[in-house]
Amino acid sequence: MALPAPHDGAAREASAGDSAVHEGILRRQSARESAARTYARSLPIVPVRARGLTIEGADGRRYLDCLSGAGTLALGHNHPVVLEAIRKVLDSGAPLHVLDLATPVKDAFTTELFRTLPPGLADRARIQFCGPAGTDAVEAALKLVRTATGRSGLLAFTGAYHGMTAGALEASGGAQDVRVTRLPYPQDYRCPFGIGGPRGAELAARWTESLLDDTKSGVPRPAGMILEPVQGEGGVIPAPDAWLRRMRTLTEKRSIPLIADEVQTGVGRTGAFWAVDHSGVVPDVMVLSKAVGGSLPLAVVVYHEDLDVWSPGAHAGTFRGNQLAMAAGAATLAHVRENRLDQRAADLGARILGQLEQAAKEFACVGDVRGRGLMIGIELVDPTGEASGPADADAVDPAGDTLLGAPSASPLPAAPALAAAVRDACLDRGLIVELGGRHSSVVRLLPPLTLTDEQAAAVVDRLTDALAAVARAAHCA
Repeated sequence: MALPAPHDGAAREASAGDSAVHEGILRRQSARESAARTYARSLPIVPVRARGLTIEGADGRRYLDCLSGAGTLALGHNHPVVLEAIRKVLDSGAPLHVLDLATPVKDAFTTELFRTLPPGLADRARIQFCGPAGTDAVEAALKLVRTATGRSGLLAFTGAYHGMTAGALEASGGAQDVRVTRLPYPQDYRCPFGIGGPRGAELAARWTESLLDDTKSGVPRPAGMILEPVQGEGGVIPAPDAWLRRMRTLTEKRSIPLIADEVQTGVGRTGAFWAVDHSGVVPDVMVLSKAVGGSLPLAVVVYHEDLDVWSPGAHAGTFRGNQLAMAAGAATLAHVRENRLDQRAADLGARILGQLEQAAKEFACVGDVRGRGLMIGIELVDPTGEASGPADADAVDPAGDTLLGAPSASPLPAAPALAAAVRDACLDRGLIVELGGRHSSVVRLLPPLTLTDEQAAAVVDRLTDALAAVARAAHCA
């Protein structure tokens, strides 16, 4: 697909020396690193300096970073409060590695974290420090509920992503393990029932309830249900608040622990401190990582004390006492809380979403714009493809009876090639975005919560310009 020539008004001209260093590092990475590398394939940049939203590459170009370490950088790159917290620990002479021993730094982090938790959980919570990645925290959560309930099965949702270790993959959307029962996750654009909206969510909830109560469903009472309040890698799909409350009621009545995976949605990202706060749901278990470490590796599980039946060493990890991450995390949590950056994310995110929805009306290759707070996705579709789902105003069964409500707009086929073209066109314009969704057809925005109005306008301008260029090249403007 032919695209316009690259341009980036914020970038300076790269010298020959800069380019040589840049190309050399990329060449050596390609020769040395595994075939499993991901972001490096689609983002051929070599970051050498960064501050806030901005990254400067080894070639001298500057970029607006709306990937933010896949949501890790709640305050952007090298925020002063994070750097000061790290320096304070380094200058104090405190130990940097202490396994799971108590330290003042850990105590301060735990105190600040508990201050932000949903009140119904914070009052009776326990915390497990895990290995320094969200996927290990997911593993811990799954082990916890299985140990506490004596059951082994799990309920998870289509489109889910919970990490890359064996147990986490087992509960993610692409797995096929028989111990995990797949449930429909409600969404509007690609509703599994062809309806969308509240009625589509109601059908998804009914399916779950029927599966749990039908003695012939083949699904015994599980150890737990794990869900994302907003599916991130699944395509930026916010769960309806009423549906989340329904899941809480269903699980509570049946003594099934509810696990909320807030690895990517937490610390203000969706416009509330925790994404479950939107619905008022209090889960039994919360899985936290990414932003809770203030840009450094940290992962924890917070859960109701009634589940705390583990024996010593039941879940452990050498690096579960990361002092620098705890200091950076406590500083980040406090800064977000004290400055109400969650509310800022809600307000600015709604504005950006509205601007992108308006701009998308010009492009037939944009199927849907969705998100919550500063977690936004744009789904690219093939406008020449055949729409799926009912074409009539009402869905009817073969007998001619009207089913539950009118269907959502029939979705067009996903267009991953167009999405990749938009990502590349954004990079040409000095904007870093990445893809998600079932077919990698959703362009995702995860800017820091410190995004200014001016920066937000620049992000929208560059993204809409990239969309326009791709639409013209694909003849779908």
